[in-house]
Amino acid sequence: MPRILVIDDQDTVRATVSIILKREGYDVVAVASGAEGLRELAAGNFDSAIVDIYMPGVDGTKIIKLLRDRAPNLPIVAISGVLLTKGGGTALDLFAMTPSLQNIVCLQKPFGSADLVGSITQAAKAAGHAA
Repeated sequence: MPRILVIDDQDTVRATVSIILKREGYDVVAVASGAEGLRELAAGNFDSAIVDIYMPGVDGTKIIKLLRDRAPNLPIVAISGVLLTKGGGTALDLFAMTPSLQNIVCLQKPFGSADLVGSITQAAKAAGHAA
């Protein structure tokens, strides 16, 4: 059973993502902060991670960089609900312009079940894993 680490400060998002993924057959470890996520990563193996970008304390981009340092081939999905511009630009648009954040799949909140599950498959392909 694939094991997914979910890092998001919002209780409802963590709960919803966990329910969707468990229903799809994933083993899910969901935590409320980047620090907790890094501890979980150190304590066990994960097949993928889902990381919220805007969280109190250390933001998701820093957490993703730390995850990459510790697990360079870990497939990662970045999620965000924050719009940066009136034209529809999001925090996730910055990933394409940041070399250390390459091969990250971005998913804009709100998202559906199929989009979430599909993003995990895309992240595995982006990280060089077989689908």
